[in-house]
Amino acid sequence: MFTGLIEATGVVEAFDALDESARRLRIASRLGAELAPGDSIAVSGICLTVMANDASGFETVVSPETLRVTTLRTMTVGRTVNLERPLRADARLGGHFVLGHVDAIGTVLRAEPDGECHWLDVEVPAVLSPLVIPKGSIAIDGISLTVAALAGLRVGVQIVPFTFDHTSLREARAGDPVNLEGDVLGKYVARQLQHEHSAR
Repeated sequence: MFTGLIEATGVVEAFDALDESARRLRIASRLGAELAPGDSIAVSGICLTVMANDASGFETVVSPETLRVTTLRTMTVGRTVNLERPLRADARLGGHFVLGHVDAIGTVLRAEPDGECHWLDVEVPAVLSPLVIPKGSIAIDGISLTVAALAGLRVGVQIVPFTFDHTSLREARAGDPVNLEGDVLGKYVARQLQHEHSAR
């Protein structure tokens, strides 16, 4: 489990085919020295398992299913990614509960300055719409953000300077795909309501 508070960014150094379907992902990051094989790490909101590490970075294997349902399918060498290690039981929960299980891929509609801050509009797929509420939480590329505006499938979030400077959002452009994860608490509520409706 993660919080959506990004610890560091990394840069994709390699993204090679292991076989006909899986890929090897190598990321350059200072976190490499603090990881170990078997550790979980969220890479732009995607929970992956560390396969190897050294002082300059780490490697993971990306499964066919993960490639199918996340933005990793369009990943390229040189891209910046957001990194977060799992939440420790004795740590403060500063963001919201993020599982690292991407629900859908959204599209950046607008990314522009707004005074000292930045504004980001993202189009979310209809399947995710029931989980997005005004002032609720959403994870965009693994970053815990508050929904500041909601109009149909268009979600607007305000990016404060620290988040902009320390995450991949500083490179976001209109048309970019982003990983989206709805609030897990909202998922349970939606599932319960669906179950009650079908039982009638």
